[in-house]
Parts: sequence; C-alpha cells; structure tokens
Amino acid sequence: MKKTAIILSLLCIALGGWAGVWTGTWATAVEFAGEEDMPKTVLANCAVRQVVHVSIGGRALRLKLSNEFSNEPVEIKSVYIADALDSSLIDTGTARYLTFAGRRSTTILPGSVVTSDELGYDLHPLGRLTVTINYGSRVPQRATCHRGSRTTSYIMTRESRPRKPFATTERVEHWYNIAAIEVLSERRSDVVGSDELGVGSVLPCIAILGNSITDGRGTTTDLQNRWTDRLAEYLEGKVGVLNLGIGGNCVLEGGLGQPGMQRFERDILAQQGVTHLIIFEGINDIGTSKASEETARRLIEAYEQLIRTAHERGLKVILATITPLGNTFYWNFFHEAARQTVNEWIRTRAEVDGLIDFDELVRDPEHPTQMRADWQSDWLHPNAEGYRNMGEYAAKCLACVLR
Repeated sequence: MKKTAIILSLLCIALGGWAGVWTGTWATAVEFAGEEDMPKTVLANCAVRQVVHVSIGGRALRLKLSNEFSNEPVEIKSVYIADALDSSLIDTGTARYLTFAGRRSTTILPGSVVTSDELGYDLHPLGRLTVTINYGSRVPQRATCHRGSRTTSYIMTRESRPRKPFATTERVEHWYNIAAIEVLSERRSDVVGSDELGVGSVLPCIAILGNSITDGRGTTTDLQNRWTDRLAEYLEGKVGVLNLGIGGNCVLEGGLGQPGMQRFERDILAQQGVTHLIIFEGINDIGTSKASEETARRLIEAYEQLIRTAHERGLKVILATITPLGNTFYWNFFHEAARQTVNEWIRTRAEVDGLIDFDELVRDPEHPTQMRADWQSDWLHPNAEGYRNMGEYAAKCLACVLR
C-alpha cells in the first residue's frame, strides 16, 4: 500500500507538471508616478478598480503587484478580481479574493514586488478582468504606476466589497501597482503550428519592448485597440501577448521612464513564460538626437546586445522597423537618415528570428517618409485603424516564428 501511494503521488506530481505551466497573459511596464499622474483622491483607505485586457486564458492565475518606484511601503487590505462588465460594473458571480502567503492583506516594501498565491479562476482568453485593490492607511505619496493605461480606473473613498455597488468618486486613466497577471495555462495543443510541436511544448508568450506606439497613443480609451491587443485577437487568444511599452521611452537614455536598456531585465526577461521578444523602439532616440549618425550607431549596438542577451535566455527575437517621422516635430533630414540606417540594418539581420516591417506597412507609398494619412492620429502615432492593420500584419509576420 505504501509503495502504491508513493507511485500515485509521483504520478500526480508528474501529471501536474505536464498539464500546465505559468505564462504571462497581461503585463505593463511600471513607472514612477509624477504629481500629475496621481489622482486628486489620496488612496489611503480607498479602493481602486482597474480593468485589463488579457490575452490567453487559464484555469488558475497569479497577480504581481509592484512598489518598485516608491520610497514608502504600500499597505493593502485586500485585492479581489472579477470579470468586467460595462464601466466599473463587474460580474459579481465571478468575484474572488486573492491571498498573499495565505492572507488577504499584504504590505509591499519600497522597491519591492509581491505575487499573490495561486487562485483557481476560469479566465477566458481575450477577456476583460477587473482588479480591485483596497488600500490601507499607509500609501506612498507617489505610487508605482503605468501612466498610459488608455483604460479608466475607478476610485472609491472607502473599502469596496464585491457584492456592494462601487461608488465611484474619481476616474483616472492610469494603473496603480498592478504589474502582471500569470495564468496556469494548458500545454499547447491547438495553437499556431501545434501539429509540428512536441506534446511537451509550452504555450508561446510574446513580450514587446516599445514606446508610445506600443503603449497605444492614439487608441480609443477603454476599447483596448492597441496594436498588441489586435495582435492577441488575431492570434485568437492562444498566444500570450505582453505589452511593455512606455510613452516617450528611449532605448539608450533620456525620454520618459527608465530607458529600454535599463529596464530590459525587469520588464522583459523577468516575465513569466516568455518565449519570444519583439523589439519595436528607437523613434524617440532618433527624434531627440543632436548627433543622428552617432545615435544610429549606438542604437544598432544596443539592439545587438539585447538580441544576444535574449538568445542566451532561449528567447526568439523579432525586430520591427521604425515608423515614419514625416510631418512630425521629430522630422529633419538628419533624423530621417538615421532612421533609414537603422531600418536597413534591421531588415538585413540574419541572426534574428523574424522581422515585422511596420515602416513598409504604414508609410504612404507616394510620400514614404510619412505615415498614411488615413492611418495616422498625429502623424507620429497611428489611429485605431492604423493599429488594427498593424496587429493583423504582425500576426501574419509571426505565423512562421511561432511554429
């Protein structure tokens, strides 16, 4: 009997490890919140309900919360999740409290992150999930946030409970403290190229290093129509898609948020289950440069370093070309020459695993230094239709890479 029990236990462990793997379904790049990024409401003893658009589904999940850019601890009384309905409304029947080391409450120390315990939850692919945080009395004056959520967060000036109405007192378009959601996903059997994969192959997960074009500047608030959202939809919710774009971000230095080279380890390599990396960043480096030729050279060196590091970690790397500068405040002939140099280098890299030529896709055939008029919002950023086409095009470009 004892031997039989041991065999059965080992079989359960083996099957459990075979059946699922932790994979990112949603993530955002965390930043320091400036004064203008904080709500008028002090978050102490308040509730914040935030909405995210996931990519893949799963039967269990974990939430990562970040206090990495704050100098003070953040006290959290409780966190619960639920499927989103309209506005701040939730499907109360799906509401579940998360725990942290077995407790509903947790305190995140300055510069730290916490991950919730595993929670059984039927998370639907491409669904909208709400995360409601009930803050305690100790909160930082400046939160760790993501400024460009393109999604409304709802604030209530008391503790929120799932079956009670959420009495919104303020709305903001920022995310606070939420950093990533991971799902215990099934091994891939019905996804891109699955017939050519071994039974033990894991669900693919793509992390995107980007700037405001990836972050979604020019999209429609609350409609989740960034090019990365469209990509997840065209991949039918069968591939993890993690948007690590920051508006105004640079690869090398300057810009808004930590530069790509500095945040690469945290924002890309530390994500759970990442198998593919898309690098789509550099337009802000070029557009703000005073020595364009030198900037192009340094960007290429930075890309080479990121590619090597990603390959060493077992990731496949896809490069995306830099989109047009024409009709924008970044335009001059030196910046355009630098963009062309970098794009030519990207298009001819044999050591990378794929190419997404966004420049070729979105440029005006008659005026190739500028974006198509019908796809642009301010000539630097696409509009919703431009992003839809980018997502569809990226999915086609990735079809072979994901096999």
